[in-house]
Amino acid sequence: MKLSLIIAWLFSFPLNGLAQNVKEMNTAQTPETEIRNVIENYYFKGIYEGNTELLKKAFFKEALLFGDVSGVPYFKTVQQYIEGVGSRVSPEKSGKLFHAEIISLEVINSIAMVKLNVKMYNFNYYNFITFNKIEGKWMIVNKTLTHLQP
Repeated sequence: MKLSLIIAWLFSFPLNGLAQNVKEMNTAQTPETEIRNVIENYYFKGIYEGNTELLKKAFFKEALLFGDVSGVPYFKTVQQYIEGVGSRVSPEKSGKLFHAEIISLEVINSIAMVKLNVKMYNFNYYNFITFNKIEGKWMIVNKTLTHLQP
């Protein structure tokens, strides 16, 4: 009888009051992490493999590209750029040098600027990529580039 009363008494306490204070795990990624993901898994990988579907995921559909390559002015719509990447032999298939790195990344509210260095074939490109968060996704809205002679 005493045992029954003790057990009943113990069960009368709210169990949640005795549980550990468990904090919810924050799984939301930072803007920097999300942007790095787009660059590394869609942009760099798309260029390296010649994978136009990956590039389409990285770019806003009306993005523009400007710059110069060996002193020659460069202007393309994103559609022209992606078609060009798809029609060339990719660095992956050519076995040629491909090295891409993020030099800097800065985020302010819903915009971001990323400086990249991409070495492929015989080119040494510096890219300035502008991102904007559109409908919850970080997308490339502008790319400027130049090629530096070694």
